[in-house]
Amino acid sequence: MKAWVDGRLLESPRERAISVLDHGLVVGDGVFETAAVIDGEPFALTRHLDRLVRSAEGLGLARPDVDAVREGVAATMAGQELPFGRIRITVTSGSGPLGSPRGDAGLTHVVVTEPAERPGPVSSIVTVPWTRNERGALAGLKTTSYAENAKMVEYAHARGASEAVMANTRGQLCEGTGSNIMYVRDGRLVTPTLESGCLAGITRALAIEWLAGEIDVVEEDAPLEVLFEAEEVILVGTTRTVQAISRVDDRELSAPGPITRRAQEIWRLKEAESTDP
Repeated sequence: MKAWVDGRLLESPRERAISVLDHGLVVGDGVFETAAVIDGEPFALTRHLDRLVRSAEGLGLARPDVDAVREGVAATMAGQELPFGRIRITVTSGSGPLGSPRGDAGLTHVVVTEPAERPGPVSSIVTVPWTRNERGALAGLKTTSYAENAKMVEYAHARGASEAVMANTRGQLCEGTGSNIMYVRDGRLVTPTLESGCLAGITRALAIEWLAGEIDVVEEDAPLEVLFEAEEVILVGTTRTVQAISRVDDRELSAPGPITRRAQEIWRLKEAESTDP
């Protein structure tokens, strides 16, 4: 693992390098991205950086220094064996007061890169009793205010699942804590619309684009309970890519199903064509 903060490669990722007054620490005032590393190369980095900028703009922050972040990515990847890994890019509003108002010290930029194990092709999920506020100030933004996601995923882990999936305030299926969700019904591969409040996932967008030539892929909102009627359920995300789901709460599914299996095959072929699609 290597870490970089505002142009400086740290001697150790555990080195203290950020002010105790950084607003990312004090109130979670920042944005982030996690990109996969595949065979020593960052995957879809341009798309991730574009979304980082969109999230910063949506949060009312200054524009992140994308060129500096790219330098941080290169610096933290250098010298590491990374057949598979992840890059975490975090940008906060910088040092500020001990309260919600921001300071004017300028943004803090952080990059951390580490080796990782690929998640398996099949996993399980649970639904949670909490909702995503599709009308909230942070809806659709990838911010560092992740405490409710942490609570939800711990709820899932306590029940033997790898991910928690939630509805929005209207009771519609929304997303996972760090993934988007798709399901098969009547032969169609369906995923919630962005109006549901879900994050505009990079893997979600690529899956819609790449699968549409062979699979009937639609964006459509439906009640959370659709997961208990679906023929197949899939999670998509940066490190999961296209992951089959074998259990939703207490409901067992045969996974991967035929459409999921074909989606995984298409993803592997497309992923191999370019590291920055």
